[in-house]
Amino acid sequence: MDDSGRLRRTAGAWAAVGGLLATGAITCATPQKAEAQEPEKPNIVLVFMDNFGWGEPGFNGGGIIRGAATPRLDKLAAEGLRLTNFNVEAQCTPSRSALMTGRYAIRSGNGTAPLGGGVHGLVQWEVTMAEMLSEVGYATGMFGKWHLGRTEGRFPTDQGFDEWYGIPSSTDESAFTQLDGFAESGLEETYVMEGRRGQQPRKVRPYRLDYRPLIDGDLTDKAIDFMERQSRSGKPFFVFLPYTATHYPTRPHPDFVGSTGNGRWADMLHQIDAYNGRLLDAIDDLGIRDNTIFIFTADNGPEAVPHGNNAATVETASQGCAGPWRGTLFTGCEGSLRVPFAIRWPGRIPAGTSSNEIVHEMDLFPTLARIAGGRVPDDRVIDGVDQTDFFLGRQKKSNREGVIVYMGDDIYGVKWRNWKLAFKEQETVFSGTVSYGTMRVYNLLNDPGERENVLFPNTWVPKVALVQLGEHIASLQADPPIKPGTLDPYVPPSN
Repeated sequence: MDDSGRLRRTAGAWAAVGGLLATGAITCATPQKAEAQEPEKPNIVLVFMDNFGWGEPGFNGGGIIRGAATPRLDKLAAEGLRLTNFNVEAQCTPSRSALMTGRYAIRSGNGTAPLGGGVHGLVQWEVTMAEMLSEVGYATGMFGKWHLGRTEGRFPTDQGFDEWYGIPSSTDESAFTQLDGFAESGLEETYVMEGRRGQQPRKVRPYRLDYRPLIDGDLTDKAIDFMERQSRSGKPFFVFLPYTATHYPTRPHPDFVGSTGNGRWADMLHQIDAYNGRLLDAIDDLGIRDNTIFIFTADNGPEAVPHGNNAATVETASQGCAGPWRGTLFTGCEGSLRVPFAIRWPGRIPAGTSSNEIVHEMDLFPTLARIAGGRVPDDRVIDGVDQTDFFLGRQKKSNREGVIVYMGDDIYGVKWRNWKLAFKEQETVFSGTVSYGTMRVYNLLNDPGERENVLFPNTWVPKVALVQLGEHIASLQADPPIKPGTLDPYVPPSN
């Protein structure tokens, strides 16, 4: 079925809800333009973990109960704002697309993680966070996993980054050469790559299991080197650090193996805390602490890799921890959508604050644009909302009350305040999807595991919560999504 047919079917399904979309009023996520610039351009360091569950760090109740204390991450959270309801997309690629563009990933044609070959990722027409910040004088460096294109014209240095060192796709590819049948497949193995803006990235070394434990240490070194160089130049900088941890296969650096006595996963958690500590120490040593925004978060919840799959040659990952939330990545459950989030900006973001208000990763684009004096594009739908005043403690409420829940290109539900509507569900990436003839309604305060359907007597909830879904579907019809695999140059259709 083509996109227009799928959207007609989707719209028809929600039209069947009757008057629900037309009743009530809701203040939900609407596109916003960047407002007045903050007094100065702060440096920005954005750490983006891979498949890292809500319940892993100590500041969310993990840490020692996961086998490793996380004192540096806990201190970071204590020095700024901790969000317990920070939402992302359910898969690696759509999450990175939403973060970089401020748009639901379906709009950019990146609603699902690519499994096949060919061209995928962001078309050059999309404006990334790096491009937005580069336009207002930032030096931009990315060190880590991209997963938004691996062909000419689709690398990070084609999308606003001055420098990049990392991998174009996913860390599971590091195990390919050890798996039965790969050598005979004819496929090229994955390489670690390095590039500069205006140049074709070069292959540095094969990404195999021998380098899997080492790469995040190198990413940390390169990020610190970038900060040092830019600090000497006096230029504001943006560091995007999408680590490969804790993605399968989970292999900590040799320096951390056995460091906790609690197994490989705990050793990796110890490593993550230590690497973030190195970044924070470097910021202090450079004397730029007060003018640097530091964000720690992740792309989606924990994975669910089954044990015993080719275990003779490749270690399998623990399932990770989503805290009280149900589900893993590749689901519409809270365990997939909620990830750890802490942001520090000394003297600007009040220390020791926390909130359960809904925020989405898309909101970082317009928020950082306002703070840095950047421009939010006005020629396309921007789904992110400016959260500057909320982050800075000028208001207690988020500027967002709801989120559309996607799993791939399918709408699985809607979140509104402390309620969630589920149309489809799956427990893990390996379990089947269940579609409900009548939506389920969960109260996330009373039922974080999303087990008890409380549609009755709360039939009032869909009357309010579904308004945002109707608006979202209407926007997709007015501005059709870019089709996956679209080649450059992309020209949006004229309205």
